[in-house]
Amino acid sequence: MEKSKSQKKVAVGLSGGVDSSVAALLLKEQGCDVTAVYMKCWEVKGNGCAADEDKAYALQTAAVLDVQFKVLDFQDEYKKKVIDYFYTEYEAGRTPNPDVMCNKEIKFGIFFDWAMKEGFDFVATGHYAGIVQNNGVYKLLMGADKGKDQSYFLYRLGQKQLEKTLFPLADLTKAEVRKIAKEHNLPSYKRPESMGICFIGEVDIKDFLSKRIKPKKGKVVTFSGEEIGEHDGVWYFTIGQRHGFRLKKYFGEPLYVLAKNVETNTLTVGCYEEALCKEFEVSDPSWVSGDPFASNSKVECKVRIRHLGQLISCVCVKTGKDLLKVELSKKAFGVSPGQSAVFYKGKEVLGGGVIR
Repeated sequence: MEKSKSQKKVAVGLSGGVDSSVAALLLKEQGCDVTAVYMKCWEVKGNGCAADEDKAYALQTAAVLDVQFKVLDFQDEYKKKVIDYFYTEYEAGRTPNPDVMCNKEIKFGIFFDWAMKEGFDFVATGHYAGIVQNNGVYKLLMGADKGKDQSYFLYRLGQKQLEKTLFPLADLTKAEVRKIAKEHNLPSYKRPESMGICFIGEVDIKDFLSKRIKPKKGKVVTFSGEEIGEHDGVWYFTIGQRHGFRLKKYFGEPLYVLAKNVETNTLTVGCYEEALCKEFEVSDPSWVSGDPFASNSKVECKVRIRHLGQLISCVCVKTGKDLLKVELSKKAFGVSPGQSAVFYKGKEVLGGGVIR
C-alpha cells in the first residue's frame, strides 16, 4: 500500500539560506516527515566561505521548524569530485562549471544515495526547477521564476534521481519565497543571496586558482600573430573575458579573449565580432528523459551556453557516439570550452553536454 503524504520521509538539503529553508517549511506544511540535512563540504577559511554561519542558520531553521537535524561530512568527496575537477579543467585551458558537477556528484550523488540507503522516500532541495511525470517518465522543467531558474545546473540528473526528488519552489518566485520566510519568521529571511561556487561562495577566481596553479607570464597576441601585451597565465582566463591582461597601447575599442594555448601560454584577443560563434561541438552528452537522437539524426531545440544565458534556437546533429555539432540560429558571444551547453524544448530540459 502506497504511503500517504503525511508518511513520506523527506531528507531536505538545508544550506542555511532562504530557499532551502522555505523548501523544508513547505514540505512540513504538506505533512511530510522532514529531516533537515546540512552538508559540510568546504571549511577553508579566507576563501569567501561562510560555512560556520551557514551551519548555524541551518540549525536555527531546523529548530524553528521543529524537525530533525543531521550533519553529513562530505569534505573529502567534495575536494575529489568538485574542487580537483575545477583545477584540472582550468589547468587544461577549459572553463569548468563546478555547480553542475556539485549537483551531479554531491547533492544528487552521495547525498541522494545516503538518503535512499537510510530509508527516505525523497530528497528535496531549494532549487528553482520543476519535475513532472508522464506515463512513468520523469521530466525536468525550468523554474517558474525566469530570473532564478536553476535547471541549467541540473541537466545531468536522470530518471533515478528525478523519481525520488522534490523541488518545492518550482512554482514560486524569489520574492514569494522571501515573503513566506518572513511570514514564518525563518532565521534566513533577510540573508543575502548566495553567489559564487557551490558550497564555497564568492571568490576571486584568479586568487582561488593561484593557490594551486602558479602565475606564469605569457604573450597576448592578435589573430594575425602580432604581440600586443602580456598576461599572468592563460588558465586564469575564459573565452569572452575583456579584463585581466595588460596591453602595450590603447586600441580604441575593448578586446576580448578569443583563444587560449596552454602549451605556449599564449592568449589570443580580438574585437567583439571576433568573439561571436555560430556553431560548436559538444561532448559527453547526458539526457534527462531519454536520448532524443534514438530515432533522429537531427534535433531542433534551444540551447543555453551559460546559467540564465539567452535561449538560442539551434539544430543539433549527432556526429559521433558522444559528440554533437550545434548549429545556432544566430551568433553567440563567448562560447567557452569546458562550459555546459544545455538543451531545452519549451520548458523541458532535454539534457546537455560539455562544450569542446
